[in-house]
Amino acid sequence: MRRSLREELARRVVVADGAMGTMLQAADPSLDDFLGLEGCNEVLNLTRPDVVRSVHDEYFAVGVDCVETNTFGSNLSALAEYGIEDKVYELSEAGARIARESADAHTARDGRPRWVLGSMGPGTKLPTLGHVGYEPLREAYQQNAEGLIRGGADALLVETTQDLLQTKAAVIGARRALDWCGMGDLPLIVQVTVEATGTMLLGSEIGAALTALEPLGIDMIGLNCATGPAEMSEHLRYLARNARIPLSCMPNAGLPVLTKQGAHY
Repeated sequence: MRRSLREELARRVVVADGAMGTMLQAADPSLDDFLGLEGCNEVLNLTRPDVVRSVHDEYFAVGVDCVETNTFGSNLSALAEYGIEDKVYELSEAGARIARESADAHTARDGRPRWVLGSMGPGTKLPTLGHVGYEPLREAYQQNAEGLIRGGADALLVETTQDLLQTKAAVIGARRALDWCGMGDLPLIVQVTVEATGTMLLGSEIGAALTALEPLGIDMIGLNCATGPAEMSEHLRYLARNARIPLSCMPNAGLPVLTKQGAHY
């Protein structure tokens, strides 16, 4: 199954899921579900796997090929804000296992392959700005990736990256985990995020991102999140013309306008 994802990516467009956080919020988990750590969605992998599983099930039910694990914040800086940075591996493994169970169940029903993308988010601290050291960041990403691999992910997705040094830490950590687990054939995908300014948060243009990341041996490069589909198109065209590896694109709904009723797109 894992090898077939690489083959499928080479053959056709593979469709992934959408937002995770808003779906979890819609389930209205309690403060107890969060173990008192309100907003730490990854904790739900341990306390409410049924809620996390239901999100994956809903996406598979409407026809996606892949779902992302609920592990966007299973990294050093994000979990450190809740004082649970020692849970990086545990939360990553649990998130991958839940997604794997959902994927396998849907495949068993109709024989159509489904895959799990192990989400590796950017965290909240940028090493280029001195918020966090490179080596601790890389080691934590390795734990993140090892948990995802052990839990059954079919690929690793380093996503929403804003700082090329942070991106490198995640990629090197992921590569070490793949080697350590003997799973070097799993695809490693990187998605940067480009702001309304036309650059990544720290000012890197898409050409600089491609130049820095392609030599690291990643399997796909692309964009996600940020300002929405329309604003992404210019940067995707650059990648289409210049990248020597396949492209990945996962836009969001754009930037919301905050109203009294909440975010409106």
